[in-house]
Amino acid sequence: MRWDGQAVVAGDGGALPGLALSGLLRSGRTPDLAGGTFHQVAAKSAPNKGPEASTMPFRWTVNPMRGCLHACAYCYARPTHEYLDLDAGRDFETQIVVKTNVVEVLRAELARPSWRREHVALGTNTDPYQRPEGRYGLMPGIIDALASSGTPFSITTKGPLLRRDLPALVAAAQQVPLGIAVSLAVLDPALQQSVEPGTPLPRARLDLIRAVRDAGLPCGVFVAPVMPWLTDSEEHLGELLAALADAGATGATVLPMRLRGSVKPWFLRWLAQERPDLVARYRRLYGRGAYVPVEYQNWLWARVRPLLAAHGFGTGAERLVGDARLAMGERPEGGSYPAGSMPELAPGAGGGAATFEVDQPVLF
Repeated sequence: MRWDGQAVVAGDGGALPGLALSGLLRSGRTPDLAGGTFHQVAAKSAPNKGPEASTMPFRWTVNPMRGCLHACAYCYARPTHEYLDLDAGRDFETQIVVKTNVVEVLRAELARPSWRREHVALGTNTDPYQRPEGRYGLMPGIIDALASSGTPFSITTKGPLLRRDLPALVAAAQQVPLGIAVSLAVLDPALQQSVEPGTPLPRARLDLIRAVRDAGLPCGVFVAPVMPWLTDSEEHLGELLAALADAGATGATVLPMRLRGSVKPWFLRWLAQERPDLVARYRRLYGRGAYVPVEYQNWLWARVRPLLAAHGFGTGAERLVGDARLAMGERPEGGSYPAGSMPELAPGAGGGAATFEVDQPVLF
C-alpha cells in the first residue's frame, strides 16, 4: 500500500490534511490512545509472501497494522513506513495504519483452492498486540481464520493483551501447529522505558510468559536486540535469562542489534540524548553497515552459551543468530575474546556481514 491522491474523509478529526492512503476509510485519534493517528483502510489482501531467497522458516506473514506505538528506538521495521511516503521516525510511532477488513480478506484468501496451508507468522513487522488491538479486536478473527482453515501459524509479541485470546489459542493448538514467542530484551525498567517507551513493562511480559505456559502452550522468548554496552553485560543477560527460566519460557533466541537503513540515525539520535558517551563506540562498532562484526558476535556467543546452559535452556535453545538473511553461515564454537572483555574495535572497523549460524532461530 502507498499513499495516493484521494481526499481524507470529511469530518475525520485528527486526520493528516492533504494525505490519504489507498483504500482509506477514515483517519482520526482516540482519547484512550493519545499520541497516535489511526488510518483505517480496506486492505486488498492479507497474507504477504516473503522473498524466494528468504531463509526464515516461514514464507507468509499477516500484519493487521502498519506502524507501532511501541516506539522502540531500535525497531528494524521502521523503514517499512517509508513505503507509505512517511518517515521511519515519529511517523512510524504515531501514524498507524489499521487494516479493518483484514479478517474478512484473510478468510477469503485462505479458502482459495490454491492456498497450500503454509506456515503464517504474525508479529514479524509490527506487533499485532500493540495497544490499538484492544480497540479494533482483529486478532480473534485472524486466529480463527487461520486455525479453521488448517493453517499453522506463530505469533511474536510484546503485548500482554495476548492473554485475552489464550482460550482461542488453546483451541487453535488442537487444530494446527502453533507457536508463541514473547520479545523481551531489556530487564531494567528505566532503560526499557527510555529505549522502548510504548512497550509494557518487563514484569508484565514475564507474567505473559507465565500465563501462556499455565494455559499449556509453549512460549519461546526473543532476547532481542542485545544492545552493545547497554544490555550485553554478563550480569544483565544472566538476570534476564534467570527471569525467563523462572517464568517457564520453553526456549530463548539471542540476537545482537542490527541498525538497517534509517534505523541507524534514529537510534543514534536516541543514544546521543541518553548515552552520549557511547556514540563514538557505536559508530566504530557498526561502521557503515547494519551489523556488528563477527568479532563481537563471537564474543557475545561465548558469553551467552554458558548462561543459557546455567539457566536450563538446553541445546535446542542455545542459539545466537544474526539477521535471517545471513543464517546459513558458520556458527562459531567459541569466542575470540574472554568473557568480560568485550572487543574494542579500532576506528573504521565493523559493519561486516554476520555469518555464524547454521540453523534457523528457535522461537518455540
